[in-house]
Order: sequence, then structure tokens, then C-alpha cells
Amino acid sequence: MTDRLHDNDLDALRRCHEAYGRIRSELSKVIVGQEQAVEQVLTAMFAGGHALLEGVPGLAKTLLISSIARSLHLSFKRIQFTPDLMPSDVTGAEVIQEDPETHERAYKFLPGPLFANMILADEINRTPPKTQAAMLEAMQDRQVSAGGVMHTLPRPFFVLATQNPLEQEGTYPLPEAQLDRFLLYIRVDYPSGAEEWEIARRVTGGGLGEIEAIMSGEEIIEMQKLVARIPVSDQVLGYAWALVRASRPNTREAPEFVNKWLQWGAGPRGVLTLISCAKARAMLHGREHASAADVQAVAKPALRHRIAGNYAAQANGFDNEQLIEMLMQEVPADCVYEKPAA
Repeated sequence: MTDRLHDNDLDALRRCHEAYGRIRSELSKVIVGQEQAVEQVLTAMFAGGHALLEGVPGLAKTLLISSIARSLHLSFKRIQFTPDLMPSDVTGAEVIQEDPETHERAYKFLPGPLFANMILADEINRTPPKTQAAMLEAMQDRQVSAGGVMHTLPRPFFVLATQNPLEQEGTYPLPEAQLDRFLLYIRVDYPSGAEEWEIARRVTGGGLGEIEAIMSGEEIIEMQKLVARIPVSDQVLGYAWALVRASRPNTREAPEFVNKWLQWGAGPRGVLTLISCAKARAMLHGREHASAADVQAVAKPALRHRIAGNYAAQANGFDNEQLIEMLMQEVPADCVYEKPAA
């Protein structure tokens, strides 16, 4: 185990746990259920990454993201991705402006909607790859290039994107390189019967409340730094490492089913995601260190877009969800893992 948290960090940990409870309470005024999706979105944000939410139309993915934005003191912009959206519509563009006094003309950069703390990229898979690629630099480097000049995006900066698994006609699946930029790939499921009853009662009866902001951007940045300082044992690190190593077909660590059903496994970013998100989840729950249970809780959203089943897996009805479950059954959490020799 690495060093324990200092007293100041313990105070910050307590404040974050309390804020998490208050945020969930505020969101419950508008969002019914979806506790797991809320936790995973906040986990990605406090881990300093972006999140992609997928679900059939009508599951309130957009409402969920906009409600989270209202619970935080952050600037918020929504971008509706369409087939005719151009890269400059997202990032901004240089335009010629004339000085009213000197009548001299010069280029001036007009920032696009990407210049905000939180971006809702709605139906991101409905825009062509050229516009999707315009998001890559912003998501990875937190900056936008225009006319040879780098324009820094505000901090903190999050992209929370949505996509529908249906309506494949007229959609452009995200390439693997851009999928990998999302820290977590979150599935939004249908509500339970009781939850759907409550949704109908609230919406048709005007029972939605007003959300109050809980945390500022500065506090979020402070919590992101705290996540980096949360200790993680070699046991937990080794478990995350073993999960990722076992996901790669035709390697020494790969189980038989991986060689049979997977086309490719997770790269090194998979280990980083598992560890950072496990630490962020531990912080949200007020715990001083990450556990193997935290790794298991984030394994599916962390890995479902970083592995790919082959045609044989698809023909036999195995999707990425089932392959990850099989992976966690194959790799024990309580085994002693040691750093391999160089």
C-alpha cells in the first residue's frame, strides 16, 4: 500500500462524499432511478475524463447530463450533432473583422460551443467522421487549433456524449480512436416498473423540481487532484493489470475463450482507466483507498469499448458485456499479483 492520505486530504475526501450525496439528492428531483449511470458519469468526471452514454431514445440521457450540469457551477453548452454539422461549427472559426476607426482588416477567432466546461455532444454518431475528428484534439489535449494558433479550453473540461444504438441508417459509428478517448462507455437501461410509474406521475403532473448547484469548477479540479493521491495497493493494481492482460488474444495470459472469441483486447489505457476510475469511485463513497470491488464496478464501462468480439463470438450470441463477465470470472480478484520481471 502506498502512503496514507494526509489530514487535509481526509477533510477533502469527507467534503467530496458529502457533496456526492447532495448532488444525488438534487438530481433525484428530476431524474428517477439511473443511480448507476449517475455514479459512472461523476466517476468519469472526477477521474478527469469524458463519458459516452448509449441507450434507446427516450431514456432521458440528455436530461441526465443537463441536470448534472445544473448541479455544478460550470458553463454548459449543448451541441446537436447532425449530418450537415461542420468542424468549425463545433470548434469555432477565424473570421475577417474590420476596425471601425482604422478600417484595417484582420482575422479574429470566434470560439465555438466547444469552449465551455461541460459539453453535451448529443447524438454524436449522427455526424460524419470529419466533424467527429474535430473533437479529438479537444478531448485529448484540451485545446483547439485554428489558423496555426492554439486556443486553450476552459478547465475543468468534460465531453459527455450520447448515442442511440438504433437508427443505424444515417449514423456514423465512432472510430476506435475516438471511442478510446472516452474514459467510460455507459449503458443507460430501461427503468424498472416502479420507476417508470413514478416518471409518468411526475412528468404529467408537473412534479419536477429545481436543481441547485452544489460544487464549483475549482472544487472539481481539487477533487481530481485528490483522486491522483488516493492510494491503491499492488493487489488492486495487479488485479486491474491482470484483467487487461487477459483480454488480449494469442498472448500468454489469455484464457482459452479469449483466443476463441475476441478479435482484440484492451490496450494500456484500459489499465489506467480501471485504476483511475476505481480511485474516483472510492472517493465518491468516502473511502481512503480503492479496492478490487471498485475495479469490478467500473470494469464494464471501462472495457466495453476497448475490446472487440470476433465474428465467431457474434455468431454465437456473445456481446462485449458477456465477454467482460467471463473475463472477470476467469481472473480472480483475490490472487496475489506481482510485478513481472523486465
